[in-house]
Amino acid sequence: MVILDYGSGNLRSAERAVARAGADVEVTADPHAAVEADGLVVPGVGAYSACMAGLLDVHGHRIIGKRLAGGRPVLGICVGMQILFSRGVEHGEETEGTGEWPGVVDRLHADVLPHMGWNTVRAPAGSQLFAGLDPDERFYFVHSYAARTWELDGLPGQEPKVTWAHHGEDFVAAVENGPLWATQFHPEKSGDAGAHLLRNWLDFVAS
Repeated sequence: MVILDYGSGNLRSAERAVARAGADVEVTADPHAAVEADGLVVPGVGAYSACMAGLLDVHGHRIIGKRLAGGRPVLGICVGMQILFSRGVEHGEETEGTGEWPGVVDRLHADVLPHMGWNTVRAPAGSQLFAGLDPDERFYFVHSYAARTWELDGLPGQEPKVTWAHHGEDFVAAVENGPLWATQFHPEKSGDAGAHLLRNWLDFVAS
């Protein structure tokens, strides 16, 4: 299992969380290791534009693309999820994302920002990511920006499973789309619920 090191994200906390969930983990920017690993985690914190710049520096967009073309699992976390969309808009600055999903990441319409702390989510029926978790379970969020709409339908029988949360308005909290999964919240900071969720992802990787 590889945690992609592109200069952004809680690399060590993600590494520890995935290891605790039962995987052998390496933190690296090596493209061969990242492409060939059983699973790839793409974390991210901070500004969308800075994360994209770091990702481009290590050719992370190509790594993600190669993995997905081969059906190899990828998990994006927080801004590591946001950069999977077509573009992000922060402080009037527009930045191209990897474009794996259509849509824009922009500022939430909420009275209090950032959205920081524990929140419930609404997972769809049949979710593998949230399997075995109570619907009232809470996960740890810290962000001011999010994808507020979902624009990809997919093929019949292969529709993405989209999980929503609410802070001021609804936003995308997680996605399961073939080999590409992602969470806006931080599973590595979400206690037992986050550990359970990571084990679900590892089970998916091993399947």
